[in-house]
Amino acid sequence: MFKTLFEDFSPANHIEIWLIIAFILSLVLAYRTFPTILYVAKQRNLMDVPDVRSIHSNNTPTLGGIGIFLSLIVVMTIVGAFLNTKVLLLVMGGLTILFFLGLKDDLTVLSATKKFAGQILASGLLIIFTDTRIISFSTILDIDVLPYWVSITFTMFVYVLIINAFNLIDGVDGLAGTFALAVSGLFVYFFVIENDLSLATIAIALCGALIAFLKLNFSKSNKIFMGDTGSLIVGFLLAFFTISFINIAQSDDQSIYYRDAPALAFALLFFPLADTFRIFFIRIFIHKANPFKPDKNHIHHRFLDIGFTHLQTTLIIVIINLVIIIIAFNLTHLKLNHQIFLLLIYGSFLYLSPFLIRKRTSKDI
Repeated sequence: MFKTLFEDFSPANHIEIWLIIAFILSLVLAYRTFPTILYVAKQRNLMDVPDVRSIHSNNTPTLGGIGIFLSLIVVMTIVGAFLNTKVLLLVMGGLTILFFLGLKDDLTVLSATKKFAGQILASGLLIIFTDTRIISFSTILDIDVLPYWVSITFTMFVYVLIINAFNLIDGVDGLAGTFALAVSGLFVYFFVIENDLSLATIAIALCGALIAFLKLNFSKSNKIFMGDTGSLIVGFLLAFFTISFINIAQSDDQSIYYRDAPALAFALLFFPLADTFRIFFIRIFIHKANPFKPDKNHIHHRFLDIGFTHLQTTLIIVIINLVIIIIAFNLTHLKLNHQIFLLLIYGSFLYLSPFLIRKRTSKDI
C-alpha cells in the first residue's frame, strides 16, 4: 500500500500541504535540538566571551548554527526522494563543507584564507554541477550575455560577497535571523511561482529552522548566537537562492522577472550588501585600515549608539528592507539601469532617515 502511495504521490499536486509539512518538520526538529545544544555548550563552556567589540556582557553559546544545519539536512534527506535529488545532494554537500568550517571557527580559530577557500569550494560545486549561475548582466551598463568562464567567476564572486555580507550583519540580537527569515519567505513565493518545488522546500525549511532559532536568540535567560557556523550556512543558502532566482529568470524569456531579476535580487539583499560596501569604504578610505579588520561602524552599531534597543534595531532594519523591496517591485516598468540607480538612492535614504529623524528630535528637545 505504502509503495503504491509513494509511487503515485506528486508534491506538485499538493504544493501547500507539502510546504507546510516541510516547514513544520524543520521547525520541530530545530526546536527540539536547541535545548540539547544549549546544555552541551554550557557544560563544556563553549561560549562567546565578551571583548572590546562585544555588545553583550555575558558569556553566550555560539552554536546556534548546529541546530539550523541539522534540521535542514534531515528535512532535505527525508523529502529528497520526491524532489530534485541532484540539487538537494549538492546543496547538502555545500552546507556540510561550510558547517565544519564554521564549527571549527566557533570552537577554535579559522584563518580567513581557509574560510574563503571553503566558500569557493561549496559554491563551485553548485555552479559547475548544476549550471546554476548568472548568465547575463541583462544589459546593465550595456553588457548582456557573459562568456562561460566569466559567468562562473562572477557567480562565485557573488556567492562569496553575499555569504560574507550576511556574516557581517550578525551583530545584534535577532538581526541576521529575522532578515534571513523575511528574505527566505519571499524566495518561497518566488520559487513556487517559477514551479521550482525543490528550491521552495529548502527555503521554507530554512524559515522553520530560523523561527526556532530566533526564539532563543531573543531570549534573556537561554540566549544562543548563530555563530560563524550559522552565518556561513544561512548566508550560503541566501546566495544560492539569489543566484537561482536570477538564473531561472534569465533562462526563460517568458518569466515575469526575466528583465528585472538583477534589480529585484539587489533589493532583496540591499541591507547586507550596502552595509558591506559602506564599511569597506570607511575602513579603506577614512580609517586607512585593513578592510577585513572588525570594528563597530556597521549600520546596526549606529542604531544602538543613538539609543535603539536590539529588538528595535532589528525591526527597523528589516522593515526598511521590506519597504525597499516593495518599491523595487513597483519600479519594474522602468529600464533596468534606472531601477538600480533609483534603488541606490532611495535605499540609502531610507537607511539614513532614522538617523536624520533622531538628530532633528534631539535638536528640538
